[in-house]
Amino acid sequence: MLKTNVGGIDRILRIVVGLALIAGFFLMPGAGYRWLFLLGVIPLATGLMQTCPLYSILGVSTCPVKKT
Repeated sequence: MLKTNVGGIDRILRIVVGLALIAGFFLMPGAGYRWLFLLGVIPLATGLMQTCPLYSILGVSTCPVKKT
């Protein structure tokens, strides 16, 4: 399937930021820019799936190196 390229702290930050943005969507119902909070789905999904398509394109990985 998809290669894991999001590691520890990066994963936690993505999940926290995603949840915070989605919470903002529900906590600020009258804001004109409310729909922007739905962008929190992206970091939340990439954090939960441990893979980032942009990282794959750029060849970046924040996963720890496996010792063989």
